[in-house]
Amino acid sequence: MPSAVSSSRGSSAALCFGRFTAMGAVTVLILIAGVWASWGTAQYVMLTKGRERGSVAVTSCAEHACTGAYTPVSPGSQPRAEVVLENNAAVTKGRTYTVVMKPGGAEGVRSGPAGILYAWVPMGGALMLASVVVAGGLLRTRMAWVMGLSGVALVTAAFLVV
Repeated sequence: MPSAVSSSRGSSAALCFGRFTAMGAVTVLILIAGVWASWGTAQYVMLTKGRERGSVAVTSCAEHACTGAYTPVSPGSQPRAEVVLENNAAVTKGRTYTVVMKPGGAEGVRSGPAGILYAWVPMGGALMLASVVVAGGLLRTRMAWVMGLSGVALVTAAFLVV
């Protein structure tokens, strides 16, 4: 017949395993969401082979988008009178930016180091958020510090380069 002490150890182990599993699943979900959010833009910036590349001279900016003339650099790319760039703190009227064109449209994405870092900013935020879960839920403080500082480094680098 099992004693009360062994029964208590068994339920405690089950609770620890349950907490570890649940917090691990939350951490993985946060990181997958960060990759998913980043990859929507990063795929164009990082995998440029076969894509149209060039530069855009921004002539006007509205609330959510900036537009300008596109000058091609890659072979087979055609000049365009108007290309749309996402309006964010990094795009200003009167400047020229290197871009990669999204297929089948007139929308461009900033390329180069600034474009790559900017595309991965959501992943930096996910790393910072997941570090809190890892520290509090999984009790892995070293791993949490590494994840959190990696996220901060990514976001800071993007801020400085953009």
